[in-house]
Amino acid sequence: MKIAVVGLGVAGSYLLNRLSEQHEVDGYERQPFDRFNAVCAWGTSRHELGKILSPLGISFEQYILHDGKYMRVDLGEEMLEIPLKGLVTFDKHQLELDLVKGQRAHFGVKATPDSILNDGYDLVIDATGNHRAFLPKLSQDFFIPCIEYKVKYNPSPPTDDFYIKPFRHDSGYLWYFPLEKGNGYVGAGDFFRKHLEFADEYNRNHPGEIIKKIGRPIRFTPPRLCEPFYQGKVVGVGESIGTIFPILGEGIIPSLECAEILCETLPDLEEYRERVLDHFSIFYDIYRLVKLKIENRFNPIRHANLLMKTYRYMKAREERFGMTIRANDLYKIIRM
Repeated sequence: MKIAVVGLGVAGSYLLNRLSEQHEVDGYERQPFDRFNAVCAWGTSRHELGKILSPLGISFEQYILHDGKYMRVDLGEEMLEIPLKGLVTFDKHQLELDLVKGQRAHFGVKATPDSILNDGYDLVIDATGNHRAFLPKLSQDFFIPCIEYKVKYNPSPPTDDFYIKPFRHDSGYLWYFPLEKGNGYVGAGDFFRKHLEFADEYNRNHPGEIIKKIGRPIRFTPPRLCEPFYQGKVVGVGESIGTIFPILGEGIIPSLECAEILCETLPDLEEYRERVLDHFSIFYDIYRLVKLKIENRFNPIRHANLLMKTYRYMKAREERFGMTIRANDLYKIIRM
């Protein structure tokens, strides 16, 4: 097949590499090569990324910047300290560039439906994230606006490990993720659009040299509400079809899982749709839980089933999330 991958973020760069083994594939990225930014806080599970990248002949260990030991969760009146099981920060920028190295990657090209759909491709993969540029707009679409700063600290960073501060009603959270050489990512995402206020307050209290600033929303809508996944010869992957874990706003691993499902099911797009809906079915339940909290309608008794589903799903996948999952911690965070 002749395939176009539009968007060379984590899912798009993976697909360009993976599909080029058997197909004729072009990748298109609107950012110029010398200004290419890999957005997000660069946190993930070393176990899961190691398994995903190993078949491509890529050792994930070479990209690790910080190997976490614990995560502090600031609840205001209490500070939780959660033991970690492989949560790391990694050089996402370099990984994405290495995935497309030697492939037919076209940077600085703004691919549009008019140009790509008439260019002889058998399949066009929409990996444009929150833009969903090649698929119909959604009737129900929810976003969490985010801001992120890469900060250099001198003489030392404000903390030596992961730190997050959830906001009231679980509308989002502030994060500090350690990088390397005294650098860190400070960011915040908030449904009520107070993310700038929270991030700027943290930076005032913990001053450093701001090296980079990135702002973008992330899609909060789960796959169940992101159909259609495909239309004609266009198919969506990753965040364009809602593969963001709702309670964490984390999309690296889910988007790569989604990309691999596409590789395994091509050319059967209906099978792809069915497997995505099945694999990410829990995302809808967790989305409902978080939405109830945001709307101040969560009742711990009435909605205990949603809370237990979330806990059981995460507890069974501690290495995938890179942390110890404890019921009491989750309950304390949810009840904020």
